Amino acid sequence: MKNETKCIHAGYQPKNGESRMIPIIQSTTFKYDTSEDMGKLFDLEASGYFYTRLQNPTNDYVAAKIASLEGGTAAMLTSSGQAANFFAVFNIASCGDHVVASSSIYGGTFNLFNVTMRKMGIEFTFISPDATDEEIKAAFKPNTKCLFGETIANPALTVLDIERWAKVAHENGVPLIIDNTFATPINCRPFEWGADIVTHSTTKYMDGHDSAVGGCIVDSGKFDWMKYADKFPGLCTPDESYHGITYATKFGKEGAFITKCTAQLMRDFGSIQAPMNAYFLNLGLESLPLRMKQHCANGQKVAEFLASNKNVEWVNYPGLEGNKYYDLAKKYMPDGTCGVVSFGVKGGRVAAEKFMKHLKLAMIATHVADARTCVLHPASATHRQLTDEELIACGVGPDMIRFSCGIENADDIIADIQQALDNI
Repeated sequence: MKNETKCIHAGYQPKNGESRMIPIIQSTTFKYDTSEDMGKLFDLEASGYFYTRLQNPTNDYVAAKIASLEGGTAAMLTSSGQAANFFAVFNIASCGDHVVASSSIYGGTFNLFNVTMRKMGIEFTFISPDATDEEIKAAFKPNTKCLFGETIANPALTVLDIERWAKVAHENGVPLIIDNTFATPINCRPFEWGADIVTHSTTKYMDGHDSAVGGCIVDSGKFDWMKYADKFPGLCTPDESYHGITYATKFGKEGAFITKCTAQLMRDFGSIQAPMNAYFLNLGLESLPLRMKQHCANGQKVAEFLASNKNVEWVNYPGLEGNKYYDLAKKYMPDGTCGVVSFGVKGGRVAAEKFMKHLKLAMIATHVADARTCVLHPASATHRQLTDEELIACGVGPDMIRFSCGIENADDIIADIQQALDNI
């Protein structure tokens, strides 16, 4: 099946007389006939459900759909995109370990890595998304456990050369983790370019309707953990909390990463996505291909309008010819990138704030990648915890406006921008 069809049918196939829609299993608890039956679940000897803090059938149906869309072998839903990125990295990196990441990533993720996870004893080195092979290699240390980047960075809109980063990661015996939130598997499937783990903030385009916060982790099932057993003891040595199970041998390349992530991290942190949220997410996924086409078409039209407007200082959109990332965008996302455009109004920060006050259709919101057009000044919102130097490194200047085109009529979006510019 193509992805347009998978968005409708993948992950859940009802049997004769069963619910056509994914059922919402709104229950914390599952009943078993004997203690022996439940014991097999706790020993990971049988599949099933014993507590929604770890797994829930509704969530697994939706996770299976996303895994199919990405071309992966296993997936799990989390309570948010932040939880997904934390789990994906913490599943293989712990106190005393090191991670190399692109500096051009979402501000919340940067803070998670640079502040919170540093307090947990994990060291991070941030490098430019445009770093050469030699510069990426130079950032590696003997205790480096993964390489991390975003397909399209939020909000800098840098496009990562996934194939090249994957090659360097594999030459150093570590997986490449890609946050694919902005592109979605409709526009880019990072596994096809060598990535090993994909994460999503499903709150964005996948849900698409301001309905439910969530995240997802997908495993390609291709990284050979046992080949680098000394580097990944959590996957390749016995887990005494599960009677000595070694995930990489018992569940293989296809299932080890997600099984450990569920059995250990979800068990202990409990960042599960609510079944009702998973249901809303599935509704969003069904229309994702249609919405992404409109988001990308609107983003292109708005970017072209802004590029020709005398009141606009600069425009950044990977779909614009002449953009620094135009060629990479065409390589990895030939059918479109996303609906987010960043630009600067002449007059800097003050002009940017005035511009946003005059918008009528576009709403000022922390949210992005939604059916409704949203606008934000990152330097004073999502990225306000960063220093000026860190803002520059992330590609987020004080004058930047992040404009997320919804699926409204493009002419109406442009008219709103025009009147706001006229009123500065």
